[in-house]
Amino acid sequence: MAEPDYFRTRDHVPDFDEHVAWYRARSSQTRAGQPNRCDVRYGQGENASLDLFFPMDRGGLAPIHLFIHGGYWRMFDKSDFSFVANTVCGAGGIAAIMNYDLMPHVRLETIVGQVRACAAWLVANAGSFGGDPKRLSVSGHSAGANLSCFLVSKDSPVRPSAILALSGIYDLAPLRHSFLQPDLKFTDSEIARFSPLSMDIAGPGEITLLVGDAETPPFHEQARALRTKLSNEGFAVSFETVETANHMSIVAQLESPGTRPGRLLSAMIC
Repeated sequence: MAEPDYFRTRDHVPDFDEHVAWYRARSSQTRAGQPNRCDVRYGQGENASLDLFFPMDRGGLAPIHLFIHGGYWRMFDKSDFSFVANTVCGAGGIAAIMNYDLMPHVRLETIVGQVRACAAWLVANAGSFGGDPKRLSVSGHSAGANLSCFLVSKDSPVRPSAILALSGIYDLAPLRHSFLQPDLKFTDSEIARFSPLSMDIAGPGEITLLVGDAETPPFHEQARALRTKLSNEGFAVSFETVETANHMSIVAQLESPGTRPGRLLSAMIC
């Protein structure tokens, strides 16, 4: 019997479509109820835009939090994850939910460049939307967790104060043997360059790695491996398993400060 494809999320989360429907419905509610400025351009590329969400009560410069969505670099949209702003804005921060161009129409190098450009834009333009350029934190889910790591590499133009990485992919090599390879077509060079487990990391103040306890083995193994790498290199890093969470439900928990991921997100907004 062939080994299951642990990266084919639909095979391991039976209610995959229900989760996606919840993302979109809750995000629509957030855009209707939370002050926002949507579709702000941050750089080059068809999808190089972001949505800004603001706290109800604004006084002085607010911390900025950037969220990077997942979808194996090939699906989803910033509008699917507006719900993350509920916790960020509730804690007094400004939420920036970004878009990026998707594979296979662009290569991963382009996407990494867009993530860095977005973070740099937020810092450079913070004054125009009431943000504090000295207080930038970042979270990302799945492919977004992978992308968040490129803001703590030694060649990143911007370095956030903290990273919250949920269900990340930190070694691209196993994806070449998954259902994704015919679409993504990762090369040896891309695997070497864009796997956080092999990159030179400078590090922010703190890196927190989360994985749902119901996720498949590679997500646990890769998070533990990254924790070991960062710890051995002297960085402040923590790893937690979130009870009863799978690959789709863990990111939904960012919507509520009453969940463990939500509490960790709230604590970053300072």
